[in-house]
Amino acid sequence: MFRSRPLRAPSFLCAALLALGSASTAQEKIDEEALKFLREHGLSAEKSQVMETLSWLTDVHGPRLTASPNLERACQWTVEQLKSWGLADARTESWGPFGRGWRLDAYSMRVTGENPWVVHAIPKAWTHATDGKKKGEVLYLAKMTPEQLAALEGKLGDKIVMLDEPRPANEIFEARSKRWTPEELLEQVNGRARVPEDAVRPSRDVQRTFGRGNELMRLLSKERPLAILDRGFKGDYGTIFVQGANALADADAPRDQRPRPYDKNATVLPQFTLAVEHYNRLARLAEKGQKIEIEFEIAASWFEHDGMVPNVLASIPGNDPQIGAEMVMIGAHIDSWHSATGTTDNGCGSAVMLEAMRLLAAMCKERGIQPRRTIAIGLWSGEEQGLLGSRAFVEKHVATRGRRGEEGTAEPVRHPLHAKLSGYYNLDNGTGKIRGIYLQQNEACGPIFRDWLRAFGDPEALTVTINNTGGTDHQSFDGVGIPGFQFVQDSVSYSPQTHHSNMDLWDHALADDLRQAATMIAHFAWHTAQRDGLLPRKPERPAGSEPERGGRRG
Repeated sequence: MFRSRPLRAPSFLCAALLALGSASTAQEKIDEEALKFLREHGLSAEKSQVMETLSWLTDVHGPRLTASPNLERACQWTVEQLKSWGLADARTESWGPFGRGWRLDAYSMRVTGENPWVVHAIPKAWTHATDGKKKGEVLYLAKMTPEQLAALEGKLGDKIVMLDEPRPANEIFEARSKRWTPEELLEQVNGRARVPEDAVRPSRDVQRTFGRGNELMRLLSKERPLAILDRGFKGDYGTIFVQGANALADADAPRDQRPRPYDKNATVLPQFTLAVEHYNRLARLAEKGQKIEIEFEIAASWFEHDGMVPNVLASIPGNDPQIGAEMVMIGAHIDSWHSATGTTDNGCGSAVMLEAMRLLAAMCKERGIQPRRTIAIGLWSGEEQGLLGSRAFVEKHVATRGRRGEEGTAEPVRHPLHAKLSGYYNLDNGTGKIRGIYLQQNEACGPIFRDWLRAFGDPEALTVTINNTGGTDHQSFDGVGIPGFQFVQDSVSYSPQTHHSNMDLWDHALADDLRQAATMIAHFAWHTAQRDGLLPRKPERPAGSEPERGGRRG
């Protein structure tokens, strides 16, 4: 899941909306037969296929880094599954160009000398291979002054540099996985419950080095040390949160002109994120004046191609003569990072959406019916690099966003689907069960969703909040005026343990939660397709303005 800035509605507004409850004036028609079928088949451990689907996406085809062969195979497997369930026009649709594919094949790191030990570290995505083992002395740069850094000129080419200061590895006195009580859930959606700042603050040194022009960036770009080590911005007990490498760039170049690590001609030094306990040990040794030598190796494969990357699309056609060409869409991102199998981020969301479509297709077949509107699924790639796949789909099929430039404001271009797309539902907050839905400031949808949540019959899934949440693909739709929504989920251990980490594995997916989520989303999709009118839309924003953002996950 991609990180964005937080922007939330006032807490009192959220709380007021939650308190409306039975005051809703909307009376949504509920297809009781459909809901009965979905619950009987979707919530059943014997009938559900969501965990098996998830295992194929993760155990067999994980990880699914954007532009990698595994992502391509996962998308092709998914298309075949959708076809086998009877969905129409199941296919991949490419977007791009993106850049090179990359696969991590093997790696190692150890301290050598009289007291050798294995270092727990993972190379960052798109880092360059080493052509065998490399060995070098460690230099701890985190606390050096500009004058000390300047004195290193000409001396770093055979060194391994550490950029970060140590970070506390706090002991765990409370369980990290829990079910939110209604009161805790209210605090979460109101934005009052926060993860401690020290646990999630990105590395200031890495941000300074690769985020803005400065002397350290110039030094590294010129000297090109053997490897760069950091300790990540969270994680403990051997859990390592690792994402993409940084390409060397002119420190004074504008951000949008700096190379990306997957660009064909980018220079990417070997970069590792270490387990915080091992990084801290190295830092303590360096501060004691101990000489440290590290031997490391990275074996990685690059895949040169045309740079185009697949999304997955399929649909259940609507049959109403008046509104059959209208559409409701569900989706999730199918790409992942590389250190595990991409289960909670976001194999779970993809498997849930696939299971929702399987349930709907099976219901249509058994009942001999079709939805009034078309129900479509999109599984997006490139989400982790900035919602790239869903934005490409939206720009091609729905609308372009207005943009401000040197020549003035470019008005948005709307494609025919813009007027026909009722709404988009997304899932990308891990394995947790659905507890409600974020309205993204679309207050008019509140009574509709409240009726559907009550009809579903889960007393723990009744929260409707006016607030925004961000960092994932519903923003691509919301940004062009389409009702786009992300569901409120139990957080389980997503942020502290599995999100972008080496522990993002199938074993941490909760079957009951995923069955509930798939059934709930099938219920929402079906009733969106069956209602007489499209979902209400928010007032239009001026061309060139940014969509509301949230900060639920990164």
